[in-house]
Amino acid sequence: MDENAWVKEFAAAVTVCDTEGRILEMNDRSRETYAAEGGAALLGTNLLDCHPEPSRSKLAAMMGERRTNVYTIRKKGRKKLIYQAPWYKDGAYAGFVELSLEVPWDMPHFDRDRKGSNL
Repeated sequence: MDENAWVKEFAAAVTVCDTEGRILEMNDRSRETYAAEGGAALLGTNLLDCHPEPSRSKLAAMMGERRTNVYTIRKKGRKKLIYQAPWYKDGAYAGFVELSLEVPWDMPHFDRDRKGSNL
């Protein structure tokens, strides 16, 4: 099995860029999610160019500081979790990964630290 085969049809949009913001990889869901912006044609372009201000500056700062950014959004009537984080290759900073996945509006939360929690 190709070591990255699992991500191709994964149910979340996975977008990977290098240290400069150049888009290296997009799985099927990512290409679908960004179809209106070019889909697969975005490969090789800079993701900073895809963001208006102030998002562009915020993303550039996150990349420069190599810090994770996590939030939820409502888009087209759906709730999504956005997880943006640096990735590393052989211990060296290699760029950023964005995961965008749909989550239920009323998502259960389980406290595994709470005594008596069964899930």
